[in-house]
Amino acid sequence: MNSTTAARQIDLAAVSPVRLALWISGLLLMGFLIWETVHGRWMPLSEAMQSEELYRQPGGILRDFRIAIIHILLAGYLPAALLAVVRSARRTVFELQEALDCSPEECSALAASIRLDPSHLVIAGVVGLMIGFSVPYLTPPVPEQLWSPASWSPEVVWHRVLGPVTAVLATLLMYAVVAVSARMSRISEGLSSMDLLELRSLQPFTRQGLTNALLVLGWVTIAGLMVVTESGFGTLGVLLGLATLFVAGAALLLPLRGVHRRIRTEKEHELDWLDARIAEQRNSLKAGRSEDVSGSLADLLAYRDLVRAVPDWPIGTSSWARFALYLLIPLLSWAAAALVERFVNTLIW
Repeated sequence: MNSTTAARQIDLAAVSPVRLALWISGLLLMGFLIWETVHGRWMPLSEAMQSEELYRQPGGILRDFRIAIIHILLAGYLPAALLAVVRSARRTVFELQEALDCSPEECSALAASIRLDPSHLVIAGVVGLMIGFSVPYLTPPVPEQLWSPASWSPEVVWHRVLGPVTAVLATLLMYAVVAVSARMSRISEGLSSMDLLELRSLQPFTRQGLTNALLVLGWVTIAGLMVVTESGFGTLGVLLGLATLFVAGAALLLPLRGVHRRIRTEKEHELDWLDARIAEQRNSLKAGRSEDVSGSLADLLAYRDLVRAVPDWPIGTSSWARFALYLLIPLLSWAAAALVERFVNTLIW
């Protein structure tokens, strides 16, 4: 039994998130194209491209076709991102082996402890399912028989099926980021020691936060294509835009909460010790007992300034710059998508 479980864990660890995304998206896309062929949709699609503008249509086959493609991309990306969150955190544990002062076996056990609770996954899935069934009501025009299969076009079938699925996967991704980040925060309590003037050993925590933010923004980038290229997504776009900064910031900082608390505690202890030493030396100088002073008061004051200047979060300027660049990814992708559609539309018309 143990050997079977271990083999399954090894197989899971060997799965590449990128390959998983490509396989799922590729298979779904192939199925969608075959579906369109079977239902004879290529001629109506071609006619629509000749008679309508390509972007921001209130309805019709072009709009439905593009939305189906975006759902397919999300269906491939989200499971891969979910896997990447867990794999990245486990890899981070091994990168922290020296800081955690753990043996390879202990690090392996610690990495294996980073997993998702099945009951919490079920709860997150139910919440995602509710969101998935609610989203179509926020994207007018809303059909009278929204959930009646008889009223669905071949493209809308993919919306109605993949929409709730991708909503569930997106909710699971958010839960995974929070759960894994909380676990990484607790792991930081096991740091063997901390040098306030040398925090580079804590950079794996920062990289984990940046990875989380990037994975969340990847989902936002794909989902946001519907907002930019299609009409009727104004309300959803506002909600998505407001949530982007909050979710991305939380994804960055959540794994660092434990390290943040540890740094603040170490700073307080160090400053308390320095204040005590400075008070002793000051009293010695006042009493004229400078020969009893074991260190330089000026050195202690300078060291105290250095300790106070240590940032409470282990995030350097370069990391903040990377995070800012990550935030630009959705904006640049949406702008590029809008420009490409307008360019193609100009060529056709």
